[in-house]
Amino acid sequence: MIDLSFFSVHGPQSMVPGPKIMGILNVTPDSFSDGGAFLAPADAVKQALQMEKEGADIIDIGGESSRPGSQSISIEEELKRIIPVVQELRRQSQIAISIDTTKSLVAARALEAGATMINDISAGLGDPEMFFVAAKYQVPVCLMHMQGKPQTMQNSPHYDDVVEEVKRFLALRIEVAVKTGIPKNKIIIDPGIGFGKRLGDNIALLKNCDRFQGLGCPILIGASRKSFIGQITGAPVQDRLPGSLAATAIATQKGASILRVHDVAATKNFLLVFSVDIRLQNHFYNPFFLCCS
Repeated sequence: MIDLSFFSVHGPQSMVPGPKIMGILNVTPDSFSDGGAFLAPADAVKQALQMEKEGADIIDIGGESSRPGSQSISIEEELKRIIPVVQELRRQSQIAISIDTTKSLVAARALEAGATMINDISAGLGDPEMFFVAAKYQVPVCLMHMQGKPQTMQNSPHYDDVVEEVKRFLALRIEVAVKTGIPKNKIIIDPGIGFGKRLGDNIALLKNCDRFQGLGCPILIGASRKSFIGQITGAPVQDRLPGSLAATAIATQKGASILRVHDVAATKNFLLVFSVDIRLQNHFYNPFFLCCS
């Protein structure tokens, strides 16, 4: 079992076995699922606190959309969107805060404001200074695979063997990160479901995410409300919770350590039932636990 206690400011956020829950907070006007809903800092902080109440272990705050076809924004605009939210959330809560950015300056400012983790969808390729920032502040960093950039990543992506190709990419990025000074036990990996992937690629990565365990890092899976669920079910974005929970089941069975989700309460309740056998073992099969926990 990989120790994930470094996510918390004051130790582990939850004693419940199973994956940690990362609640998604997009402070953007154009994200694919909730763009524009939490642009005002007060609304964003309120949503973050609600997700914490519902069972989130980590809040992942992003100020720049990475949906297919999205355009990059300036450092100044990204800072304007996220820093007030990080500062106020840290004032009101000790929950682990992840900053979702590809820009090293944004990451550094967010860490100074109270963030405790970097989530970089470019795996350090978007900004050569990113790994140095993570090493300087000694915080966890998530390295994700993406073919291309958000603007172009869904323009005819192709793989001969998506699982092996993504695994090789992540192994190389882990190596570079460690050489830069980031301890390996602070590196998280994300195969990048939905980022430059076809339907079959996404399914293959989800069903085979246990094959990434050999890299020796916690695995983050972000499948919540993604377009591949819509392709399978025909459901629009806001109606993809059942499909998202099915993806959660597969990812949990395959060893994911972190689930990045929009629907925290539903995911938490799902995991409580899904992992009940593990919790019973931890309580010596005491039937009183089921009634009173």
